[in-house]
Amino acid sequence: MEGEKEEEEEEEEELMVLEQEQMDATNIEQSPGSPLLPSASLLGLSSLPLQQRDLNSFLWTIRRHPPAYLFGTIHVPYTRVWDFIPDNSKAAFQTSARVYFELDLTDPYTVSALASCQLLPPGENLQDVLPQELYWRLKRHLDYVKLMMPSWMTPAQRGKGLYADYLFNAIAGNWERKRPVWVMLMVNSLTETDVRSRGVPVLDLYLAQQAEKMKKSTGAVERVEEQCHPLNGLNFSQVKKGRREQ
Repeated sequence: MEGEKEEEEEEEEELMVLEQEQMDATNIEQSPGSPLLPSASLLGLSSLPLQQRDLNSFLWTIRRHPPAYLFGTIHVPYTRVWDFIPDNSKAAFQTSARVYFELDLTDPYTVSALASCQLLPPGENLQDVLPQELYWRLKRHLDYVKLMMPSWMTPAQRGKGLYADYLFNAIAGNWERKRPVWVMLMVNSLTETDVRSRGVPVLDLYLAQQAEKMKKSTGAVERVEEQCHPLNGLNFSQVKKGRREQ
């Protein structure tokens, strides 16, 4: 997908398709960002530059009647970005009758299949495939994270009945059976900031939940296997290279 500007993003952009009736698109154009002034409270800032209102909305319109839309999302807690999403993008979601996501994260099968695809073949453990020194460094780091987890949690999380061991197991449970690439992604999410955001759905999951509440028809453009197989096909050298480049 090409726009008029190059966007410098470290987060992977995912594709979400919003449509109102059957797709028979003829032209696609990028929708300009609307003049939405975001709240700065979530970022701990007192004000935001006026240029914020002119940021790319990541919304593309397929010109037909009625229109259809493409919207780029990222896997971060929705509260970090919701106030930065221009009104035109929110309006497109509100008025769409059907919404198609990257994966259907509200489907129990999808969640279960994602967990299963991360595992090494039966009988193998991470210790069997990682260099010994790296394995023990990883284990020490996870022990440190588990020790720090209680101090990283927020009062709001505790108020919901969450506790440190539960959060740690939710993120890192069964880590010794996971493939290296999934362990790398897991470690990236074991930061204080990410732990404090646990319990808040990521943007695409939040939109899927809202779509269900609004009784919209939903679907997915990918299957779990289409996501898992390319990642599981990476060898250890490629995983190490990816880690260094992050």
